[in-house]
This record gives sequence, C-alpha cells and structure tokens, in this order.
Amino acid sequence: MSVRSLNKVMLIGNLTRDPNLRFTPKGTAVCSFGIATNRSWTAADGGEKQERVDFHNIVAWSKLAEICGQLLHKGDKTYVEGRIQTRDWKTENGEDRRITEIIIDNMMLLGNSRGGGAPRAAQGEEFPEEQGTKSPKASKAKEAKKDQVEETEDVSDDIPF
Repeated sequence: MSVRSLNKVMLIGNLTRDPNLRFTPKGTAVCSFGIATNRSWTAADGGEKQERVDFHNIVAWSKLAEICGQLLHKGDKTYVEGRIQTRDWKTENGEDRRITEIIIDNMMLLGNSRGGGAPRAAQGEEFPEEQGTKSPKASKAKEAKKDQVEETEDVSDDIPF
C-alpha cells in the first residue's frame, strides 16, 4: 500500500548574500543564494523575549534561476516556495559532506534593499514586464480595453432560488 507524502516549503526572509548564477556543462542555469528567517517569542514563564535566526540554502534552476540572478540582491525580502532536499558527497580529501537545500519553483520579490517596490512573482516562466517599460502595443491594447464597455443583462429574476 502506497502512502502519499508531502515535501513543501514556503519561506519569507531576507537574502543573506547576492545570488550566484552559473551554468551546467549542458547550459542549464542554476542560481544559489541564502535566506535568513527569524522568529521571536517570550518564554511561558514570562521571561525575556527571545529571537532565533535560521539560515536556508536556496537553489533555483532554468529560467527561474536566471530571473533570481537578475533581480535579487543581498538584503532583499523574498518569498520562496519549493521542496527540501538533502545531498551527500565526498570532498577531495575523502570527507563526507551533507547539505540541506530548498529547491524552489516559485519566487516573489517582496521588497528590495534599494528602497522597496511592489511585489514581483516568478515561477520559472516568463517574468512579468517591468512597470513603465511596457511596449506601445501592450499600452494600446490596455487603452482599447478601457474604451470597451461591456453591457450585461440582469438575470437575477431567472435564478430559481
């Protein structure tokens, strides 16, 4: 009998370093960066407020990797979504190493270290156009939509309940 499982991670935090964009020998983009998340609490006995910071290794692939490499910078507040993965390997000296990473398939830039900005999302597909840099064709299409008035018939009396 097969039991379903779930491997889903959602984080909101600040980048701890600039993204490192590189390419595999076959030309696939891979981008890695770090995100810090924090939480604070007060002890149940009414003690002092405490805070803990966790650091996460993030990896993006393909188009999402290129987008992360272009848009993200150290200090940016970012939402990422993906899955957790642990890798094992041996160093040149024969030492065993292990790393746990978040392999993302969704990213949203919530604010940046250079003065904020509107949230921006990417899911490895084409990234939405920058505001203010839309093509003339896109602007004309938007204006045409504003000029169109859609008339709808009131059918509220036709609903049987």
